[in-house]
Amino acid sequence: MSVQVNEKHDQMKALGGDVEKSAAQGADVFIQSLQNEGVEMIFGYPGGAVLPIYDALYKNPIPHILARHEQGAIHAAEGYARVSGKTGVVIATSGPGATNLVTGIADAMMDSLPLVVFTGQVASAVIGTDAFQEADIVGITQPITKHNYQVKDVNDLPRIIHEAFHIASTGRPGPVLVDIPKNVSNEIFTLSEVKQTEVDLPGYQPTTSPNFLQIQKVAQAIQKAKKPLILAGAGVLHAKASEDLVKFVEQSKIPITNTLLGLGTIKGDHPQFLGMAGMHGTYAANMAICECDLLINFGARFDDRLTGNLDHFAPNAHIVHIDIDPAEIGKNVPTDIPIVADAKEALQSLLKLGVVTDGFSEWTDHLNKLTEEFPLFYRQSEEGILPQQAIEMIHKHTGGNAIVTTDVGQHQMWAAQYYKFNNPDHWVTSGGLGTMGFGFPAAIGAQLAKPKETVVAITGDGGFQMTLQELSLLQESQIPVKVIILNNQCLGMVRQWQQTFYEERYSESLMPSQPDFVKLAEAYDIEGYKVSTVEEADQVFEKALKSNKPVLIDCRVKQIENVYPMVAPGKGLHEMLGVKE
Repeated sequence: MSVQVNEKHDQMKALGGDVEKSAAQGADVFIQSLQNEGVEMIFGYPGGAVLPIYDALYKNPIPHILARHEQGAIHAAEGYARVSGKTGVVIATSGPGATNLVTGIADAMMDSLPLVVFTGQVASAVIGTDAFQEADIVGITQPITKHNYQVKDVNDLPRIIHEAFHIASTGRPGPVLVDIPKNVSNEIFTLSEVKQTEVDLPGYQPTTSPNFLQIQKVAQAIQKAKKPLILAGAGVLHAKASEDLVKFVEQSKIPITNTLLGLGTIKGDHPQFLGMAGMHGTYAANMAICECDLLINFGARFDDRLTGNLDHFAPNAHIVHIDIDPAEIGKNVPTDIPIVADAKEALQSLLKLGVVTDGFSEWTDHLNKLTEEFPLFYRQSEEGILPQQAIEMIHKHTGGNAIVTTDVGQHQMWAAQYYKFNNPDHWVTSGGLGTMGFGFPAAIGAQLAKPKETVVAITGDGGFQMTLQELSLLQESQIPVKVIILNNQCLGMVRQWQQTFYEERYSESLMPSQPDFVKLAEAYDIEGYKVSTVEEADQVFEKALKSNKPVLIDCRVKQIENVYPMVAPGKGLHEMLGVKE
């Protein structure tokens, strides 16, 4: 106990208080506050500064997932949050434990994932002295969190935790960090009870309801348009508005495209869906953006990988941007009709107006013709399995119903192109930050959120080696994630850019020396398979994807294979490389 705790302990004894029965320490208050928030599970890794919290967790258990690295813990929490729609909770100790979370915090911030991240801190009395395992995690994470706190008084802990969950999960979701000095965890809580109070944050009042006059302007713009297009991003998913979006698409008869993070808002085989847009989007989707006269953006932030050269982005279009984050509207693309609102509320308002059209037959016929003439394609090869074929086989054996997670790179883009999602909240990928090592631990979190679903982690051999230690979790808890490594023995997207823009100078992108991934799986007591032909892959995928156990598959794919179409940096969406002639 700290000196401060002993003093309060003595004060309570002098007043005749029953310390053993009534005195709650900060760590106990912490656990009770999480229980009040309905926390289902915690992802974390213990250390000295959070030992009081882990001791309280031992006495008052909330399910805890012990990752093998803090990065694994926070990516698992991201996967849990993305699939469940609930706030992911992470705990790590001070210093290196906290700094190991920084990549995941930045990733969650970029992709709008609700997390509450708790970090231990050295005792208040030595903060600023470079004490053992001290790091200014509040200062470090200010640019990459929605908000962060350092707890000064144990009696503030319930309020701060309640506010943190509120901020993380409302408005545009994102990570909130709460830094807890060790002495605060040990201090005696002097309030009568641990309870949730009403959140009182005058400076934080997200707008969720759209301005009706602006909604009317959208309806009027649709009636005037000849070539309208809907762009749906992750904001639709965060708002749980996929069903409303599909109703609006079918009612208005407007073609639709997705951002990378918006995949799953509408079925991949819907007749009005043009595929993904952007750097590796379909020809039809990208040309629709270039040629449309009205672009209605629901919950996407117009990032550079979507827009390409802004001088050529939707040059003839009247732009409607509906986003819950006012900072995004007009930030990258000038907006004609700005609407700050939750995507679900905006869609429901449009549906109430009854925006019905006769269809845009000339426009849709044109786009359908582009889809037919310039489809996604690949050329058959005798050099083993093509990665596109592998994705198609995974789709075939899961029926488009699996939860799919990825890292960043070629395998990510092929999964986005060739896996046609039937359901929302089944696509978990690192979009904004592009984090290698994300996909596998994110799959663990997704599987824990949805234990009855099939979860497939599609990774590259490079990214998998960054967080492969989390295999221990699969074996320990028999989490039935299926890990499929598209193994091309290189950093695929880096190699593709070096081939395309650096005259095939493959500087440090080839990785011929690798572990035996099957033996690695077996070392963790997990089923492992290596496949090198289409026939082998088809048989193993069918068997593995029906299994109720964790499985790892080392799928050897062709090394020199590129993701096409591709929009080169600085080019417009109409200037795609690798389009079928």
